[in-house]
Amino acid sequence: MADYPGIKDSDLGENVRIFRPDLVNIYGAKIGDNTTIGPFVEIQRGVDIGKNCKIQSHTFLCDGVVLYDGVFVGHGVMFINDRFPRSVNEKGELKNADDWTLEKIIVKEGASIGSGSTILCGITIGEYALVGAGAVVTKDVEPYSIVVGNPARFLRYLKEEKKWKYHF
Repeated sequence: MADYPGIKDSDLGENVRIFRPDLVNIYGAKIGDNTTIGPFVEIQRGVDIGKNCKIQSHTFLCDGVVLYDGVFVGHGVMFINDRFPRSVNEKGELKNADDWTLEKIIVKEGASIGSGSTILCGITIGEYALVGAGAVVTKDVEPYSIVVGNPARFLRYLKEEKKWKYHF
């Protein structure tokens, strides 16, 4: 991927597929084996993506996002890593790295995040959980659960959760 200026300084595993690498911005990230990435995706420095993940188009993964193996991220998903975003500090100067606190977002193995969702900072989404399309996740999501809405609320648990391991 060295021929594409939008992909820099990243650790790409084996068989990583980037559809339209001329239309992505990936820098300083770690991407695991067999992961697929759609066009118009930005993956920032410090992002860690596991194996066998699928990142759909128009998605933004900011510093602090960790995706475990087998995670699905739908189209246009936004991850937020700053609880108090501002362009300037208390002195009216542009903020720099010392003026805010990075808060990680953890998405555990096999979880799925529906298109158009927003995931706020400091959140953990549990194993095989399902976030419905358009949800705004403001608190942790339990493993094997479905959450929907704005703010995201518990809908129900998935069936036969203990048997799942990539083959649903």
